[in-house]
Amino acid sequence: MTSHQFDYKVMPPPPDLAPFVESYWMLINQADEPRAITVLPDGRIDLIISRSATDPFHIALLGLEIGPAPTMLAPQTIMFATSFRLLAVEYLLKTSVAGLLNEGLMLPADHWGLSENDLRDFDGFCATMNAIIRERITGEPDGRKVQLFELIYASQGEMPVKELADKVYWSRRQINRYFTQQFGLSLKSYCSILRFRAAFPQIKEGKLFPELNFTDQAHFIREVKKFAGVTPRALHKNQDGRFIQFTTLPPE
Repeated sequence: MTSHQFDYKVMPPPPDLAPFVESYWMLINQADEPRAITVLPDGRIDLIISRSATDPFHIALLGLEIGPAPTMLAPQTIMFATSFRLLAVEYLLKTSVAGLLNEGLMLPADHWGLSENDLRDFDGFCATMNAIIRERITGEPDGRKVQLFELIYASQGEMPVKELADKVYWSRRQINRYFTQQFGLSLKSYCSILRFRAAFPQIKEGKLFPELNFTDQAHFIREVKKFAGVTPRALHKNQDGRFIQFTTLPPE
């Protein structure tokens, strides 16, 4: 799709990689001037390869966002990305991202054998990443963790922590220790991010009231302001298209 001088495309992973990869996506900024944007928390870990008119090819790993992240998108940017689910942190990335809350880490320009040539074709990039990920995943993931993440994502963060713990036979204390060590935040905080993200489509449509498991209207407004820095109404208006996830959301 094309919107606000952005070309955007998203591709789902093959079924065998779905526990680890949420999606692949492409973002191209056609403008000749830098663009002010705000990235909102969406519960994903992103591996991004990109270049622009002002920046050479580079690779970055972005941790979880826990608040709005204003940034400048360089002119003539082309960006291909892999958005990981949290299970990938332990079994694919094999390193904690707890220190990357609202932060990014620059990686070597040949990380995982990627190069600037991989920016030539998005479908080819997706195929390359599928092959790399299959090769890097080793061992069988802990069944409790697989089930836990399936429940978290299926409920869009609405299932209470106690219920999640009871269903996977894993104590809340152990789960929160795992989340804090691996991702840098508690399970409850992560679920709040997913619930906020799940509200994107309704807010874009102008439904400025809670449809998910928020206590009331005041709670809904507080949660949106915490993660977006603005009220649901301001987020819906998306002035100048600066909230990038809303700019690229497909129409219903």
